[in-house]
Amino acid sequence: MGELDQARRQRHLLTYRALLERLQLPSPAMQTLTAALEHLAALDARAEQPLRSSLVISQGASRLPRTGFFECVERLGRFSGPSDGVAAASWHASEVVRVFEYEYPESAEA
Repeated sequence: MGELDQARRQRHLLTYRALLERLQLPSPAMQTLTAALEHLAALDARAEQPLRSSLVISQGASRLPRTGFFECVERLGRFSGPSDGVAAASWHASEVVRVFEYEYPESAEA
């Protein structure tokens, strides 16, 4: 997912909708994107790297990833708690900073 690498280098976030439009995934596009982001999160977690999938957010007022993202990172042992609270927002903000500052190996670029 070169789109995430580009977003990381430019230090900005992407909405699910923008990423879907850029990738032009076949239906069911959101399910395909979700599976890809969860797979990337698992790869990053296994490599003990910041989770690049945290760069994808909802376009709603929260500016946070969807609930499923927090369920995924909880399964990976990275976050524990409600997906809509202050703790989730705080964890997400710090994870995004970690992603922006981390030097990913060339072969791990998404």
